[in-house]
Amino acid sequence: MEENELHPEAEQTAASKAPEPEKPYKRRFGDRKDGRLIRSLPAMNRVALYIMPNRNGSSVYFHDSFEITEVENYIRKKRKQGLKGFGIMHVLLAAYVRVVSQRPGVNRFLSGQKLFARDNDIQILLTVKREMTLEAEETIVKMHFSPTDTADIVYEKLNKLLEESREENADSDFDKTAGFIAHIPGVLLKFSIWFLKLIDYFGLLPKSLLEVSPFHGSFFITSMGSLGIPPVYHHLYDFGNVPAFMSFGAKRKETELKPDGTPATKKYVDYTVVCDERICDGFYYASAFKLMRSYIRNPHQLDVPPETVMRDID
Repeated sequence: MEENELHPEAEQTAASKAPEPEKPYKRRFGDRKDGRLIRSLPAMNRVALYIMPNRNGSSVYFHDSFEITEVENYIRKKRKQGLKGFGIMHVLLAAYVRVVSQRPGVNRFLSGQKLFARDNDIQILLTVKREMTLEAEETIVKMHFSPTDTADIVYEKLNKLLEESREENADSDFDKTAGFIAHIPGVLLKFSIWFLKLIDYFGLLPKSLLEVSPFHGSFFITSMGSLGIPPVYHHLYDFGNVPAFMSFGAKRKETELKPDGTPATKKYVDYTVVCDERICDGFYYASAFKLMRSYIRNPHQLDVPPETVMRDID
């Protein structure tokens, strides 16, 4: 596939308008509270969900890097526009949201040996350290994005949640739920987790628990760059349904030769993705990764909504 095929909105201008929203989907029997059942899977794909029942046993590992000259120029521009603290995390999140708008298959998930689509609900999870100290507690925030969200909207949603999570004595719903479960005695706790897995398998987990769960979502992202180390390959969780985990590292410099033979120093950021291979095939994944790279290479595309939003299969 030629890379220029992966730029569906490359000709957009600032005057572009977001596409009109689709008619609301009517839930059908077999759908979950957090996704609709995909009913058109080929027979072999349906069988594979039973052959490979666990998420970790079905994981594939991907490593890449991106040159950040344009990203850093874009970040400086955004900060001059008043977006204080705008950084690489915002660019990566906006790029992923845009990828989902064009490759909605990466926003699927598996539960109960069935494949589901989240469609326009992009749920991204992020671990937040309240303070950069060894003793400081961590919390997890869950963000909801739409395929039409621009980089500015991503910035606003993320920063609002980060500010709330770092307020003094501000326990999130996740913290409160985890604290409650942690007080259950050991034997009962083991049974409780088993029971939660059971009802989740059949799609009966209450929506309130799905919302606070750090194990249910579209995508988990973590920054190793803030710790000054390279990205890790983070495992997926067999509980819940998060199908992809991304980690990105610190900036690094690399000396390269320009076409005229003179050396030039460039900056790169490495990233890794561990993803569930059962949600879509390798060709589809490759197309999505190439598309993400194109948005990072030219992040100004993220300032306007996409011309079209693709819908996943039925």
